Amino acid sequence: MSVNYKYGNIFVIISSFLLILYFIHSTPVHTSPQTIPIQILSMNDFHGQLNYTDYINQQPIGSASILASYLKQYRIKNSFLVHVGDLVGASPPISALLQDEPSIEMANQLHVDLATVGNHEFDEGIDELKRLINGGYHPSTGYFSGASFPYLVANVLDKKTRKPVFIPFLIRWKSGIPVGFIGVVTKDTVNLVKASGIKQLVFTDESEAINRQVKILRKRGVKTIIVLAHEGGQQNQKTHQIIGPITTIAKKIDPEVDVILAGHSHTELNGIVANKLIIEARSYGTAFASVKLLIDQRSKEVISKHAKIIPTFHTNTKPDTKMKQFVAKVEQKVNPIISQKIGQSKAEISRQENEAGESALGNLVADAHRWAMKSDFAFVNPGGIRASLRAGSITWGDLYTVQPFGNHLIKMELTGKQILQLLEQQFQNPTKKQILKSSGLTYQWRKNTLGQFHILNLKKTDGDAIQPNYLYTVTMNSFLAEGGDHFSIALAGKKRKTGSVDLHALIAYIQHLPQPIQAKIEKRIEQIQD
Repeated sequence: MSVNYKYGNIFVIISSFLLILYFIHSTPVHTSPQTIPIQILSMNDFHGQLNYTDYINQQPIGSASILASYLKQYRIKNSFLVHVGDLVGASPPISALLQDEPSIEMANQLHVDLATVGNHEFDEGIDELKRLINGGYHPSTGYFSGASFPYLVANVLDKKTRKPVFIPFLIRWKSGIPVGFIGVVTKDTVNLVKASGIKQLVFTDESEAINRQVKILRKRGVKTIIVLAHEGGQQNQKTHQIIGPITTIAKKIDPEVDVILAGHSHTELNGIVANKLIIEARSYGTAFASVKLLIDQRSKEVISKHAKIIPTFHTNTKPDTKMKQFVAKVEQKVNPIISQKIGQSKAEISRQENEAGESALGNLVADAHRWAMKSDFAFVNPGGIRASLRAGSITWGDLYTVQPFGNHLIKMELTGKQILQLLEQQFQNPTKKQILKSSGLTYQWRKNTLGQFHILNLKKTDGDAIQPNYLYTVTMNSFLAEGGDHFSIALAGKKRKTGSVDLHALIAYIQHLPQPIQAKIEKRIEQIQD
């Protein structure tokens, strides 16, 4: 009896266990999936602005020490900090005079996890960019250890080997989740920097480069994919629609991409295009983006994604002590140079363009270049003027911030017809006209009902018409003279003579002028309605 009782109990227990297993495997479990939160903090277009402070509604915003404080406050455990291009280049003297090494060191101190390059990282050529990233010697600054984080760039290839110059992608793990990162820079970089510095490189289509890397990541089981793309756009504040090159990229790339961290346009972007979250956070450290992903622990798929842009207002935020001390040390190194007084300004001289594309500062700079080279005319690309001049004392540092690229002035001969063609090239991209700042001439332009642009009444400042077959002397900086910003007509210039660095010409011209100086919009360029 006792034996039969014993085995009867065992039978009941085993039967019950098997029944439980059956229900576990055959009945759906209606519970929410276990998720892993992952955060990405993204900066873009810092441009070496270590001590830059702007004002929005009279509230101070920006600077490296304030940015560092915010990032410490917002960063969580499962977090990545990235920079999306133009960390350096077109920098103020606090960074540029030291070969932008302080900006790389700032990123090291912020514990940036990875980055991609922007077009301005190539301003001094590929060799200097590699030195900044990998470390090396420079005659002006000595040995530099380089960046403590990797740069990802999938669409910059060596012209001879056709292989990527940088790492194209990386896989990083958080709480058992593999996250793939791919970097690209605008393919238009070839038109945005001096050709001589990138002649051994090829910049390929961003979308095609991304898709090649996505295939590799998918084969490795990566289902969370983030793209760092130094390309931008604009967003309508009413409809929230995003337009521009970044949307073209979003629509062409593999649907496996979850997030595109953007840059280049210095705008605020936050929206969905082709089921990809696109986010860009202004520039100069005045904001950063916080992206939050929820990832299914089993499938490794992103099940939700959202982002916000966080402005770095000074209110109720103390500067990070370590970063503040670091910036102060850098300032001490450059202050003896940048604090030299050059002149005095009666009022602010702004680089802000009017509707026609003319600006007061553009006129001043173009006049300086024409004066220095004693030419008939001068043209300055709008991207070559980086900051306005405030009223009051004008220092060497102020002027360096206006013209930080160190381009030489080039005097050449062009016919009147070629000058007209050069001005017509201002409108070759109908969505982004680029009005050259000019000296020595006046003209009008209009857009007709068909969307075509026309140059009218092209004259010298004395009122004489510019003759198509006459030869005129024209001054440009070396970037523009090499056909930069798509101004290919400049390549036709004959009898070229190289002059001083553009900054030196501007300094000499301001010292030459009666003080205090002033500059204004003079209707050198006028827009007329069709």
